Amino acid sequence: MKRILVVNVNWLGDVVFSSPVFYALKEVYPDSFIVCMADPRVRSVLECIDAIDKIVEYDEKGKHKWWWSKLSVIEELYKEQCDIAFMLHGSTTKALMAKIAGIKVRVGSPIKKKQQFLTDVITPLAQISHRSDDYLNIIEGYGINVSQRNTRLSIHESDLTEMDMFLSKYRVSTTDKLVGINIGANWELKRWANENFRQLIRVLLDSQKKVVVTGAAQDKTEVDELLKSIDHDNCINLTGKTSLSQLIALLKRLDVFVCADSGPLHIANSLGTSVIGLFGPTRSEVTGPRGIGQVTVLHCDVGCNQEPCYFLDCPDNICMQAISVDMVLEKIKELIV
Repeated sequence: MKRILVVNVNWLGDVVFSSPVFYALKEVYPDSFIVCMADPRVRSVLECIDAIDKIVEYDEKGKHKWWWSKLSVIEELYKEQCDIAFMLHGSTTKALMAKIAGIKVRVGSPIKKKQQFLTDVITPLAQISHRSDDYLNIIEGYGINVSQRNTRLSIHESDLTEMDMFLSKYRVSTTDKLVGINIGANWELKRWANENFRQLIRVLLDSQKKVVVTGAAQDKTEVDELLKSIDHDNCINLTGKTSLSQLIALLKRLDVFVCADSGPLHIANSLGTSVIGLFGPTRSEVTGPRGIGQVTVLHCDVGCNQEPCYFLDCPDNICMQAISVDMVLEKIKELIV
């Protein structure tokens, strides 16, 4: 039995983009045992990838920050006796840890021009490519055939049942059509204006739609302010009230999810939920949803965003301003009959 280690990336969306790697490995090596090393905060997403047999947590900015604390992780990897490691994360430290753990074959792209801890160096894709293709390139460059490139996640029926019970406290039945809204993004430039979200929610409520607002705990104050003038039983604010595993079940339950380019967008789409992605500075060719659900990307060409833009001090954010409330409403109407 082949034992494989995949050293994964750290962000939620990128972890979702890595999911085809595991399924491809399992398809080529059906009897393999696949271990994934990753940050503990993405564990709930990894648990939705059926092809992963074991998760090894590596909290590099927390309890495993110092070299002496990394030894416990290296020891755990050593015990797994993996034959090969695929390095999706471009980290010299992680490649060295895999080497110390006795993994003889270590495959990855050049790590910041330092590749001494890799045995097989894979040439990165030359053109602008989707993040998921970058990860798949690591295994394809080693000779692994990839037949399915969609990102996909699965959850247990019991998790959905628990979520239905949770939603019933807010008078939501299993037959209700739900529109999910998430205002957050991991950097300010990718955020749609709060006033746009406020207008969108009001129109949806006026048209008898049920709206579920999601978000992390750090978004709660902002969402509370946004919804202060909206007092409606059909607007359910769950910001900061769900764990990541609960959020995943909730995203599966939604009929449509509206969100900027962020982790929740990619999780929802990989569960099969229809999504409307609000893209401004980023490009769908690089970080667009690749899941099994229906995808609508709203992206307005304003000149400066024809390639991914990382000008975080942009004074007017015209690329996100160009997406109107009416544009989003039109797409929601198309998706909810």
